Amino acid sequence: MAARIFQISKAVNQSGGAKAGKWVLEFESHSPKRPDPLTGWSGGADTQSQVSINFDSLEDAQRYAEKYGVSYHIIPPAERKMRIQSYADNFR
Repeated sequence: MAARIFQISKAVNQSGGAKAGKWVLEFESHSPKRPDPLTGWSGGADTQSQVSINFDSLEDAQRYAEKYGVSYHIIPPAERKMRIQSYADNFR
């Protein structure tokens, strides 16, 4: 059983950062998803990949994974790129 730990980033279409900064542990899928021939939806028999657990810190997520014997890898948070621009730049 493998999992990935990553930090939730702020949504680009929202100004608030209520859930930003939380850490998430998600289990990875072990079987490939296949399309349903009737509906065309993709699905599989692996229900573990639907589990997502939120934590307040990276250390809490690591402690949980080590306690239950889950192998994990950490995805570092991406750097935010601020592009400073003025209103006058729209007319250049």
